[in-house]
Amino acid sequence: MANAALAEALRGVRVLDLSRLLPGPLLSMVLADLGADVVKVEDPRLGDYLRAFPPMKGGVAGRYLAINRGKRSLTLDLKSEAGRAALLHMVARADVVIESFRPGVLDKLGLGYDVLAERNPAIILCSISGYGQTGPYVHRAGHDLNYIALAGVLGMTGVRDGAPVMPGVQIADLAGGALWSATGILAALFARTRTGRGAHLDISMTEGALSLLIAELGNLDCGAQPRRGAELLNGGAACYGVYRTKDDRYLAVGALEPKFYLAFNTAIGRPQNLAELAGTPAQQEQTRAEIAARLAERPLAEWLTILAAHDCCCEPVLEISELAEHPLHRARELFFTMDGGDGVGPISQVRTPLGAPHAPTPPPRLGQHSRQILEEYGLPADDLEAALAPVR
Repeated sequence: MANAALAEALRGVRVLDLSRLLPGPLLSMVLADLGADVVKVEDPRLGDYLRAFPPMKGGVAGRYLAINRGKRSLTLDLKSEAGRAALLHMVARADVVIESFRPGVLDKLGLGYDVLAERNPAIILCSISGYGQTGPYVHRAGHDLNYIALAGVLGMTGVRDGAPVMPGVQIADLAGGALWSATGILAALFARTRTGRGAHLDISMTEGALSLLIAELGNLDCGAQPRRGAELLNGGAACYGVYRTKDDRYLAVGALEPKFYLAFNTAIGRPQNLAELAGTPAQQEQTRAEIAARLAERPLAEWLTILAAHDCCCEPVLEISELAEHPLHRARELFFTMDGGDGVGPISQVRTPLGAPHAPTPPPRLGQHSRQILEEYGLPADDLEAALAPVR
């Protein structure tokens, strides 16, 4: 399989993941897929909150099962002296620490970057937060919807003159937080080979989401006023949009270039008129109405058969339940099945574009590997027992 060599790229890299929910755990799964040894450091009382989000399979949340393969779980009470001491002992032997607390929480626990770096100057601390580790919103609460609102991403979704539309996925959490964090960590690991020193990465999910608007910000800098539903790639052009078919399915049409637009109109039986590509907003609406009327004459399956003979950038809008059986995803081995652990049974997983993990282990149960991990990190016996003592 393509990218198979990356499955062991981070072998020997030790990651301590203190995060929970989506951004940090997805990030650490990517690192685990690349061969890193990832330890989920969880609170003994609740652990990662994502564990309890329905729907469940074998008593474990589906979302948790989806983004926590290849890791081990260690429970530590970081509010206790023994828990903090155990973590600092591990930091001395680790490479990366991931956290997604509100800014300042690690410092209050006595585990801020200065403390970690004193214990291990080569440590890389990746702090993921909504608005960054500095600035006027440093202590402000938020969720993905708030971050994409302040990033301008939400403002670019929806139809012209209509209300913004909520995306179907968590853009700031996953693209803005997890993926930029992965990039930063890999860069910091590489830089460390030259300097011998680690770094504190300040990853703002708001800024990560805002960066996705970079092309439109270029237009703004040219004096344009980008708006939702009015730009070339968000609904303003009839040649680039989503159309309903007779059976209430949808077709994504991306016939931007002249050759693709000509081929598309040939396929659906419309006149070939390249001038439509540069039409005014009113003309675009007229063209859109004509295309919509034509595509509404046949069900999606018929259009796919017709369009298959024309290279014109048209694809079906798949529902999430259809993904695993699509021939492209099957041929590329995008989905795979693995053991979900005791009481869970087989679980379906999706690989990342970097490739599938090598012999992944099941998403861990809370505290499943605590003793094993602390022994591996060389924690003295008395300290180990104190760190594992039940929380009172």
